Amino acid sequence: MAAFEAKKDDGVIATINIIPFVDIVLVLLIIFMVTSTAIVKAAIKVDLPKAANAGDSVAETVNLVVTKELELFLDGDPVSQEKAGKILSDKVAEIPRLQVVISADQKLPYGDVVSIIDFVKSKGVETFALNIERKTAAK
Repeated sequence: MAAFEAKKDDGVIATINIIPFVDIVLVLLIIFMVTSTAIVKAAIKVDLPKAANAGDSVAETVNLVVTKELELFLDGDPVSQEKAGKILSDKVAEIPRLQVVISADQKLPYGDVVSIIDFVKSKGVETFALNIERKTAAK
């Protein structure tokens, strides 16, 4: 009858199952990646003009934000005009078909916006876009 006796192993479990831990960490990483872009956009306050026919974003772009105080932000980082010019020139050397999306506060004078466009084009950027907010449809 000894062949039918079940072995009892009352020893201590010495292994740790890390699969649930890895799953939780990956979910938190995804949540962080999705919300980080929204946090950066919300951190820089710019009152964009509105238009009914706003276009979609393009892949290879650099975002240039100009506040009403004429502060420059390049891809979310505050920069001086000289540093922005050097970064744009370097990026154009890497990516010749680079597009710059200019987000200028609507209270910024028209002449200042034109000088920013001229500045961007002088650094070798051939295509640019002006970032706007889509107007809600009036009923």
